Amino acid sequence: QVQLVESGGGSVQAGGSLTLSCTASIRRDQMGWFRQAPGKQREAVACIYIGGGSRYYADSVKGRFTISQDNAKNTLYLQMNSLKPEDTAMYYCAAADFAGSCLLPSTYSYWGQGTQVTVSS
Repeated sequence: QVQLVESGGGSVQAGGSLTLSCTASIRRDQMGWFRQAPGKQREAVACIYIGGGSRYYADSVKGRFTISQDNAKNTLYLQMNSLKPEDTAMYYCAAADFAGSCLLPSTYSYWGQGTQVTVSS
């Protein structure tokens, strides 16, 4: 069983930055960040194949968010810049047992508890 612990959420003004962290108890080769706003479906934000380093981003965050990892610490990061009010959501870290469609929630078997990001205008 993989445990994922997220941190780094908070409240910022539009244009600000935040960095989310997710530490995994066991390394998994595919991990991602997802978010869910009230009344909306969970959506992909970014994902990474840790072994190969390939990264994918949702169109809404391209150029603003960066996903990265520290393999020595089993930690995944999401650097979020130029934040917008529409980025407000609960952000979840996820890990997959097997490589699959990187931006699909159904690919992932393990989920963190979530960390809230609130962006005010």
